Amino acid sequence: MNERILGLHHITAIAGNAQRNYDFYTKVLGLRLVKKTVNFDDPGTYHFYYGNEEGSPGTILTFFPWQHVKRGQIGSGMATEIGYSVPAGSLDFWEDRFKEFKVSYGIRGEKFGEQFLPFHDPDGLHINLIVAKNADERRPWETPAIKKEMATKGFHNVTLLLNEKDDTEKILIDIFGYRFSSQEGNRFRYITDAVENASIIDIIEAPESKPGINAGGTNHHVAFRVANEETQMMFREKLVREYLQVTPKINRDYFYSIYFREPGGVLFEIATENPGFTVDEPLDDLGNNLMLPVQYENLRADIEKNLPVLKR
Repeated sequence: MNERILGLHHITAIAGNAQRNYDFYTKVLGLRLVKKTVNFDDPGTYHFYYGNEEGSPGTILTFFPWQHVKRGQIGSGMATEIGYSVPAGSLDFWEDRFKEFKVSYGIRGEKFGEQFLPFHDPDGLHINLIVAKNADERRPWETPAIKKEMATKGFHNVTLLLNEKDDTEKILIDIFGYRFSSQEGNRFRYITDAVENASIIDIIEAPESKPGINAGGTNHHVAFRVANEETQMMFREKLVREYLQVTPKINRDYFYSIYFREPGGVLFEIATENPGFTVDEPLDDLGNNLMLPVQYENLRADIEKNLPVLKR
């Protein structure tokens, strides 16, 4: 199992106002801020990681909050919907909560025999709360307002919007070890049995869809999980043999990453489980302090001065 893709690791999206993003994901959705750091390529911008107590792979949604970013446009070559697993019987609670906090949400529906409640975050990011067919036993992060019987468990799936699915399907099945599961209209579902949760990729095939514009309220990339760097390098070799342009291994402090753009245009990452979010903070303190990559530590005073103040 350790030499396989272990489902989703994290998903990264683009937001606008940092305070608004923090308030929504911690106070409305009830996720834990497990890491407050900066964008490796733009240290004047936060990088927030939200998830469960310890930031387990498969629960982590991350954001680059660019204060004055323009609204993006959903289109082909993008991950367009994030699916969170929630307990059976919790959708009434979430619908009432969305009404209370004036969250934009839609009508409940069903896909592949699973109930879902669609909504948008304040920047317009598309998210679904999904009651999975199989009980999700992951332990969620609880807050005074959101108990474990209602709380999100982590990712259920992510949806890719593509003009044509076949070459992406080849990557998922032949290299990543997913299998085709089922189809509803132009939506195709792929699943891996390497893990019990965060194991589903949906593809919507839409030949006439125009390319998306990656900006506020859109997903930046989708990261898949591997156990360690050795497995990561094995997958890198497989991808290079398919003539894909793959980055070298990059140290992201909390995991190691490689990136490539899959044939349909979506930016994919393969990220390791190690070393995890407690490498520089104890579990109880996760997300409480601004943690900087070592190359920026000598600039801490200037960085802290220029970042927006975040009220907890």
